[in-house]
Amino acid sequence: MEGRPLDDVALVERARTGDINAYEALVQQYQQLAYRVAYQVTGDAADAEDAAQEAFVNAYYALGRFRAGAPFKPWLCQIVANEARNRRMAAHRRTALAERAHRAQASGEAAPSPEAAAEADEFRATLVETLGRLRDDDRLILAYRLFFDFSEADMAEALKVPKGTVKSRLSRALARLRAALPADFRFPSGGTVNG
Repeated sequence: MEGRPLDDVALVERARTGDINAYEALVQQYQQLAYRVAYQVTGDAADAEDAAQEAFVNAYYALGRFRAGAPFKPWLCQIVANEARNRRMAAHRRTALAERAHRAQASGEAAPSPEAAAEADEFRATLVETLGRLRDDDRLILAYRLFFDFSEADMAEALKVPKGTVKSRLSRALARLRAALPADFRFPSGGTVNG
């Protein structure tokens, strides 16, 4: 067991210098662990497999930022968990959209008119353009809230801050967004930009 971290260090250093065989040895050594970590996050075998594979690709391209001599396993697991969380959230959004479409279809609602679709596109373009002018940290927390429907707990975890800090940052970011939006900007269905 004592030799394994030294093997990792040597393999990582060789992989950082372009040795594909060394990286392949790391993949072989950790692929089962990566899959298990991803499965714990996604709860789906196919998503876990995809997340683990994508994480190995991301880790390979991030080797230049890996701190020499640091333990490889926790670093890799963090990348796997992030990729798996991203996939889980994307799957959740796809499911929610499909459920809304199904409910609309079942209730007999018609597809949105071309005018309504154009208005929605204009709304989104204005919102995205305005967000683009904000500070990076404001943009990120607002994207989590407005586009990705993160809970405060999810935002706190993603930002690595306490939930109370999320509330205050979100409140300030929303105030800056309101100030930056055109005066006549209105959210659909009478909604507003609020916390």
